[in-house]
Amino acid sequence: MPVSAATEKKLREAMARLLAGEPLHSDGALSKENLAREAQLSHATVHRAEEVLAEWDARVARPVVRTPGEVRRDETITDLRRRLREATTRATELQGKLDALATVTANLYYENLELKKKMSVKAQGRIAAIPASGPWME
Repeated sequence: MPVSAATEKKLREAMARLLAGEPLHSDGALSKENLAREAQLSHATVHRAEEVLAEWDARVARPVVRTPGEVRRDETITDLRRRLREATTRATELQGKLDALATVTANLYYENLELKKKMSVKAQGRIAAIPASGPWME
């Protein structure tokens, strides 16, 4: 569905301002979204203006470029995701070691209890009761 002559005029004026680097209603980035903002029209209306969009695509040789702030943000996000992956991997490794050490500690504890029981039984067999009275007590 084509757009009215007035809408097409608004779009062409907005395109001229954006391409000249003199935006009035947007940040000046060469995007279809900014074309809509600059013309003060809805995004849907811009997409109905097929002739204007074809001219836009021909004149804007490259796709939408991210602003330096967006590039820094994306780099920071990528770096934080990498660091999170590394930290998660390290935490998983340490948890595995902790689990292994807990198992070894539990085994040693129960072995120690068994050894104490055995020592107690052996010691009872060697201990002789000393009589409470005898020649040495005088």
